[in-house]
Amino acid sequence: MERRSTLAAAPAADPPAPRAGTAVSGWVLRATATLFLICGFAQPVFAGVYLTGDFDGLTWHVVGADLLSSLSIVQLGAAVAVWIRVRRAWPFWASLALLLGGVAQYFAGLDGALWLHLPLGVALIAGIAITFAALWMRPLPRRVKEAGTDA
Repeated sequence: MERRSTLAAAPAADPPAPRAGTAVSGWVLRATATLFLICGFAQPVFAGVYLTGDFDGLTWHVVGADLLSSLSIVQLGAAVAVWIRVRRAWPFWASLALLLGGVAQYFAGLDGALWLHLPLGVALIAGIAITFAALWMRPLPRRVKEAGTDA
């Protein structure tokens, strides 16, 4: 009996596929969305502290609102980078909606329009949480261009 090598009978392997991991721009967007979520969930806590009679809670609520406004701009910038590098547009549109809702929320709070400020705050927290979950559920890999063939 003749011994055959199993390596010789194996078909040629395809070239390795591009990495399916998340691109750097996706990680920046995820990090920003995580900070946005943490600060967003802190806002009702600060409002609750104020409503229980501790007036320093209002100062913390205002500082949190300023921080959330800044983070929404950073998240929008990171979403633009993901749109350009990864070719995914939905994070941009979600981040833009959160930014615009945050602007309305900010000015409703400054005006004391609690009839708008409270329900809009609940909607924003839900939107922030949904965007956060969607960003972390699947990888955001960089799209690889198809190699063109000159025939």
